[in-house]
Amino acid sequence: MSPLPPRPMGGPPPPPGQPGQGQPGQPFPMPGSRPPGDRQRNGGPRRRLLIVAGAVVVVTAAVVAFGVAATGGDGAGKSGATETPAPPAWSREAGRGLTSLPGVRYDGTVTMQGKPVRLRLKVTRSGLATGTLAANGVEADLVAVEGSTYVKGGPVFWRTYTTEAARAGSFANRWTKVPASFPGVAAVRDVLGPEAIARTLAKATRKPATENAGGTPAYRVKTPKADYFVAKAAPHRLLQVRTAGHGDPLLTAVPLADPELAFKQLRPRVAALGGAADPSLRFQPGKPTFINCNENTSGCTLSVRATLTVPEATVPEGARASLLATITAAGRTLGSCTASAGVPTDRRPTLRCTVESRGWRTWMRAAQDDPGEHRYEAHARVLGEAVAAADLTRMLALVDRERAAVAPSGSPSPQGTATTTATPGASPAP
Repeated sequence: MSPLPPRPMGGPPPPPGQPGQGQPGQPFPMPGSRPPGDRQRNGGPRRRLLIVAGAVVVVTAAVVAFGVAATGGDGAGKSGATETPAPPAWSREAGRGLTSLPGVRYDGTVTMQGKPVRLRLKVTRSGLATGTLAANGVEADLVAVEGSTYVKGGPVFWRTYTTEAARAGSFANRWTKVPASFPGVAAVRDVLGPEAIARTLAKATRKPATENAGGTPAYRVKTPKADYFVAKAAPHRLLQVRTAGHGDPLLTAVPLADPELAFKQLRPRVAALGGAADPSLRFQPGKPTFINCNENTSGCTLSVRATLTVPEATVPEGARASLLATITAAGRTLGSCTASAGVPTDRRPTLRCTVESRGWRTWMRAAQDDPGEHRYEAHARVLGEAVAAADLTRMLALVDRERAAVAPSGSPSPQGTATTTATPGASPAP
């Protein structure tokens, strides 16, 4: 007898961007082999085993816009100057004071989706940072390194305080790069870093505007990204920063009293950034292709060809895509796998990973011993990737160098080993 033909998983494939089902997998028996379900048992008629695979595409990546609108400052620099005047004495002293500190601690309220959110941030001398966003019992973690900021919050945070409520599952509970639409947090190093502020103050005019900052007479230094309030009285300490954004968030500033405590929190967060999502990249995934899956109790390899759809112009330098692939059968997850790769100039990366879970092995063995039809299918999700695992060594080196300089008594946390963040929605191997 010839083998039964594959049984389709449904109707025609869905239009692009909608979940659907892919091509059926190979039926049993495979050429050149005699499957267990084909052997004669108890003298009865032979029964055949048919395993059918299907593929489902899940399109969830999207450009994320936090609910904090950016606005320009009212102190943009004017062109036409032919010489750069020497900075005033007060700004030089203020700059020296900032660069002598191990860091600055900020506290204030920002507006996200029309709701007040408490921001607490510890920023080191160079602009590394760790902190939290909190409101009504909902909290999200923040970490900043190499000029970029990343946020990690649960589904409630994403549904309530971002514009991506419908896609909360794509970014919840994983580190995600903060969009540039939130400059007060997205550009921590350049706006709130003590060294960056010192450089800004060096460009201040000799007679800046003055006003009270929390009851203290202060100079107000205006820039497009933030206004800085510096005490008029020596030693001209930084008092407040009003960042550009919805509601012009006002942050109080005080010297960082315990830098080692900040680094103990900062380093493990940086170490966990491998695989962090990049919402500025959007992909259209193709249907998963099954490779060496039927009759293979060791694992099942899935290959997905994706297309970069946003941005539409040239491929951004260093752009990467990450894949989460999951195999299910009868509504039960058999296992998942992940992969990532750079985006080539043709905008179409191919991502491939292998499910080797105990759930897959157990299911395939049971299918081989049970003649009949056994269906399984694959679901694919492709997101932009902000941080590759290979980047972590460089990032951690930056943290350790500054830590040694400002908190020499400290040592790297044993929790700070490099790890890769699991993509949301991934089910642990049974």
